[in-house]
This record gives sequence, structure tokens and C-alpha cells, in this order.
Amino acid sequence: MMNLSDDPGFWRRKWTLILVVVIILAALLYVVDLPRNPPGFYIDESSISYNAHLISQTGRDEHGQAWPLYFRAFGDYKNPVYIYLLAGIFRLTGPSILVARIFSAMLALVAAFLIGLLGARIAKRRIVGLMITLAALLTPWLFELSRVVVEVALYPLALALFLLCVRKASEKNEWIWTDALALASTLALLTYTYSIGRVLGPLLAFGLLIFRGRVRVSSVLRTLLLYALSLLPLLAFHWRHPEALGARFRMITYVTPHTSYAEDTWEFVKHYAGNLNPWRMIFTGDPNAYQIASVQGAGPVLAATFLLSLVGALLVLRSGRPKPWWGFVLYGLAASFVPASLTQDYSHTLRLCAVPVFLIVLTVPALEWILRQTTRVRCGLLMASAALILGQIGVFQWQHRASAHSALRLRLFDVDYPNRILPTAIAAAGASPIYLADAVPIPGYIQAFWYATLQRVPLDKFVRLTPEAGAPAHAVVITTENTCPRCRPLFEREPYTVYLAEGAPRTPSPLSPGGFRAEIRALDCPVILRPKQVATLHVTVRNIGDVPWLVRERSGAPFQINLGNHWLDGDGNTFANDDGRATLLRDLLPGEELEFELVVNAPKIAGEYILELDMLQEGVSWFGLRGSQTVRLPVKVSASGPQ
Repeated sequence: MMNLSDDPGFWRRKWTLILVVVIILAALLYVVDLPRNPPGFYIDESSISYNAHLISQTGRDEHGQAWPLYFRAFGDYKNPVYIYLLAGIFRLTGPSILVARIFSAMLALVAAFLIGLLGARIAKRRIVGLMITLAALLTPWLFELSRVVVEVALYPLALALFLLCVRKASEKNEWIWTDALALASTLALLTYTYSIGRVLGPLLAFGLLIFRGRVRVSSVLRTLLLYALSLLPLLAFHWRHPEALGARFRMITYVTPHTSYAEDTWEFVKHYAGNLNPWRMIFTGDPNAYQIASVQGAGPVLAATFLLSLVGALLVLRSGRPKPWWGFVLYGLAASFVPASLTQDYSHTLRLCAVPVFLIVLTVPALEWILRQTTRVRCGLLMASAALILGQIGVFQWQHRASAHSALRLRLFDVDYPNRILPTAIAAAGASPIYLADAVPIPGYIQAFWYATLQRVPLDKFVRLTPEAGAPAHAVVITTENTCPRCRPLFEREPYTVYLAEGAPRTPSPLSPGGFRAEIRALDCPVILRPKQVATLHVTVRNIGDVPWLVRERSGAPFQINLGNHWLDGDGNTFANDDGRATLLRDLLPGEELEFELVVNAPKIAGEYILELDMLQEGVSWFGLRGSQTVRLPVKVSASGPQ
């Protein structure tokens, strides 16, 4: 009688059961401590959730637009798919932070299982599908995306659906209309789900031409035609709002009307190479400290997953000409770096959100190869991978929990807003309205609207001030402005201040002729800079005029007094007339001085320059044009400047 331990089926069932149990435990990580980690609610989360709630109740967004294709928010436009799906859930549950966070977590779980299903279909082995599912669940990148209520949380799921459709189509010699429709629909989903899709969607669509040797070209063209038709609403929206969809991109890209094609190409190559950096992927992660979907100092990709994907890619390439499916996966991985490489940041977690999906899919050939080895070799490789994964995921989960209540995260997620800021304002205002005065870059009003909705405070309690308007005397105000010339603070927590307005609103006006006098002294100045390098100067400025310089109350009000700079060439001719700004943050009486931090941007062309410092009153005049003495500092711009 054969011993069970000698039965290969017994071991296969045993390992399958172990994998299923570990998958369940990994899935539980996505819901444990969900409402409190991250703590609070990020401003974009509140915007998305508030608009989803409004859509669920009225079919209109916060601006009164009925069923918008894109949602206007903070000078930008948010993508529609996530918001409409969340609106459907809120229709059943009502608005809730917990429900919204669970929704993002469930999207990640479904994405992991779909990626696992794709792995099982590629390898035609259930055990591979389970291993791929576990790899997806344990990937820090996908885990972090699931913790926040933002559109990108849906993107891995949308990409997994698209790849499932591509895999199914790749096994056919002819794509019928249903195949073309499935491919075009999931491409459209990628395009409308997150902003990178407007670049990545067309790139992936173009990549379908890889299959033209296996299927008729007409099949691919049919798919591309259906996808093009799905873009008509986007094109119509862009035609009606020509600045809407590109405004954010113009703020974050290095591509400008003033740069040449050669410069843009070189910048793209540098950023693409920088985004491929395996050290950042495995160990250090996103360098942006204000990235809401990453843990600082933690690699977003497991080392074992990265190594297996590298082995998988080598196995695919070693076979000579890869099969069309694997050719498309390699092309898709390369294309997934393109959107982020068009922007100034490196290793941006959100804009590179398609990368981990392709990396996980590429582990399939490596896993198949491992499973074909002898028992001893197979067990050794799997045990080594498991030890590496458990070690890294343990460190990551510890870092994730340790960072939850760091000062940075508490500030980013406005933890004190529902418990301190809003209650303080409500108690102080009594029956009077609460005024919301936001700095242009920090639209804190949305936190008031969202938390008031959750706490059932009537929204007509709030009066949102325009960027140039001051609050009336004795009003209670919640502001994100960094100046507060007539306030009696009641509670402060960066970037919010709850205050009682003292006196009437200020009425800004141009300085009198005797007010345009300043004594400027640079405390430090770089002698050499690299082209386009950003540098910070510390500068003291004394008011030697005969009138006070009054700080403006609102960031949108006219006549703000700033420190600024020009760049002159070696002969003293103007090279760049207007560069940096440092804002006057308090009233400065005649004879008083104040230290400024001025951020300047070096010219893009190497050479000898003069950095000229001057005060100005916005909309009126530079002080130097009214007879005030400027400061000129020699600066060399060289490619061999300080790193």
C-alpha cells in the first residue's frame, strides 16, 4: 500500500491548501486597521468622496454640473470612473470614510485575483495562478494604492481586465466583434480611469499591432476603430474645454514652448532611465515625501518578484523571437514607464502604477521554469523566495504601521480637521456663518464640506470667500492662507488656522512713490549652478521707504509685495526678466527688516550670468524701476556645477 507522502497528488493538494491559507491571510492585511491607517482623510479623498455623494443624491457635482464626464476640482479635472462607481455604493450606504476606504481595498483585492487568474491561464496550472495571486497581494505598491480613495486605486484592476482580454484574443487566429469590443472597452476603461491612461491607453492600443502576424490586420484595425470611437466623448470634452485636461500636465512636465526637441528628448531619456532604477523599486521607493500612496524609504516591489520578473523576461527573450503574447507584455512594460517619464518627478508611485502589474505577469515564465526542476532544486528556490518575501514584507508592514502617525502623514491627511478644526469653528461661530478663506494652492474648503456632510451640519452654514475677498469683521474663519494680518487665532494646525477676524477687511492699494525703497542684502548665494538647477537664497530686506509695506490678507488679492529676481547676461542685458518670488509674510514698517527665502531657477544655457535681486509690488512696479537700489550677484552656470 502506497504511503500518502509518496503520492505527488497529496503534495500538490497540500501546497495548494497552504497557498490558499496564506492568500486569505494576505487579503486580511488589506482590511486590518483600514480607517486609521492612513489616519484622517487626504484632501483629494474628500473631493472624490464629496462629489461621489453629490452624484449619488442629485446627479450633479459640487459646481452644479449634471453627470460630468470629468470632475472639476482644485483647478484640475478628476477622472470619472472611480467617482461614479463610488457614487453607486454611496447610493446604497450613504457617505462614509470607512465605506470609501473599503471600496479601494476591494478594488485591489479583485485586481490581485484577476492577475492570478491571468497567471493560471498563461501557465495552464492552478498552482501558478495561486502563486501569482499571492505575489500581487503582497506587493507593497499595490497595497499602498489600495489604502487611499483616489482614482488610481482602480487602475491595476482595469489593467488586469485588459490583459485578460488580450490573453484570450492572443489564442485566436481571428478576432470577432466580441473580442474587438472587449479589447476596446477595457482600453477605454484604462483611458478614462486615471490621467496616465490618456498616454498609456493609446500606446497599448498601438501595441496590439504585435498580433498582426497571428491574426488578420483587419481584426486589429477593427479593435482600434472601436477604441477610437470610445475616445469621442473625451475629444468633445477637450474641444469644449481646451485647457482642462492638459493644465495639470503643463504644470508637471519639463516639456515647454521654450525647450527644443533635442532638450525634451534628452530629458525623456534621463527620466525614463531614472524610473527604471531597480534600487528605488526594491529599496527606497518614491523620493517625494508628500506622496500619499507610498511609505518613505520602502521599496514598492518585492525583491523576489523583481528577480523572478527579470528571469522571466530573460527566458522569454532567450527563446529567440518571443510569442506575440510575451512580446506584447514586454512592450506593455516598456510603455508603462512612458507617462511618468514625461514629468519632472522620478519614481512617482501613482504615475507608474501600471509597472507592478506587468512585472508580476512576467514572473510566470520563471515560476513555470522553477516548477519543472527536480524536487530538491524546486523546493530550494521556492524556500529561498519565500524567505526573501517574508523578510521584506515584514519590514514593509512594520514601516507602514510605524509611519501611520508620523508628523508628515498626520498633516497630509488633515487628521485634526474633524475633531479640532471644524468643532472649534462651529463652537465659536454659534448661529453665525463660518467663512472659508483658502490659499489658491490649498483648497481646504472641501474638507469643511465633506466633514459637514458626514456630521450632518447644514452646508449653508459655510460661506466660501473668493481668493481676493476678506472676511467681515468679527467673523469666524477657517483659512489655509499663510498670512493672517488681522486675526485672533482660535486653533492652528498646519496648513489650517481657525481665527476671529478683527477689524474690517484690508483694501490693498499701490504704494506711494516714497514707498518703493528697499535695502537688499544676500546672506548666501551660489557661485556656480548647473543648467536649470533650482537653488534657495536667504536674503534680508529692509524697508527704507516712508510708508509701511502691508501684507495682503488673501493670496488672490492685488498689490502683493514680493522679493523677486531677474537673470542678466555677462554684459548686463536681460536674459530672463522674471523668475522667482518670495512673499512678504508680515507688515514691514519703515526701518524694519525681514529675512526671505527666494527660490531661483538657473538658466538652461551654460554661461556667465548676473543674478539681480529686487523688490516689486505685483501689478504696479519693480522697485528698481522707481529708483531703488537692486543687488547684482555673479553666477556661473556650468554642466560641472554642484550635484
